[in-house]
Amino acid sequence: MKKKEIIDHISTWLKDYCERSRTNGFVIGISGGIDSAVTSTLCAMTGKRLIVLNLPIKQHQNEYYRSVEHIEWLKKNFKNVESETVELSDIFKGFEKDLPDSIQDFLTMANVRSRVRMITLYAFASHHKLLVAGTGNKIEDFGIGFFTKYGDGGVDLSPIADLTKSEVYALAAELNIVESIQKARPTDGLYADDRTDEDQIGATYPELEWAMDHIENNKTEPLNDRQKMVMEIYKSRNRANKHKMEPIPVCIIPKELK
Repeated sequence: MKKKEIIDHISTWLKDYCERSRTNGFVIGISGGIDSAVTSTLCAMTGKRLIVLNLPIKQHQNEYYRSVEHIEWLKKNFKNVESETVELSDIFKGFEKDLPDSIQDFLTMANVRSRVRMITLYAFASHHKLLVAGTGNKIEDFGIGFFTKYGDGGVDLSPIADLTKSEVYALAAELNIVESIQKARPTDGLYADDRTDEDQIGATYPELEWAMDHIENNKTEPLNDRQKMVMEIYKSRNRANKHKMEPIPVCIIPKELK
């Protein structure tokens, strides 16, 4: 993996896209995780204006402090970076108060959190004429659909969506991302506790990358029990989340009916 060349390629792609779209730069939410840390650093490297937002909603303390640490590191290393903290817990509590209790299951309310953050990102983007940079990697965006539709999936461009999680970690090391983020176990930050992505999915990212590679390359070697389990997890989530990963279906009206 040519890490320096990939970093240069993505940052150049970001700068070119920004200039073609006639926008002023980027806005991105910082979660305290590896994906937003790498994406925000790549955006900062363009030299364009970058606003990074810390958007806590009843946030687990470790995630919040990692976000703060990364934002401070960005601002120390890049003159074009600005930051804001927008406390969204009261807005989220409003949804908890006004939505019927009967629909407030854990997953539904986790998705509400993600969509509240998306609205906030686009408020800044609209006002400052910026692009919302997505932080999804290849496994999340095109493998198992591990994102919220119109939440963290609501973005203008996706700089790292052709990189696996392992490749994102490799870039993080090359970019000297703060150590606490490089060592933290991946989490989506959508729950008040510290549950990890692996807790939710049932498989690690390297295992999911193996499953994606196995399918994409039509590999036929026999699988052990764990591999069979991981393969079923991958296929099940891929099937269930196709609606997130494919274009919105449009009902085409036959010409003779118009």
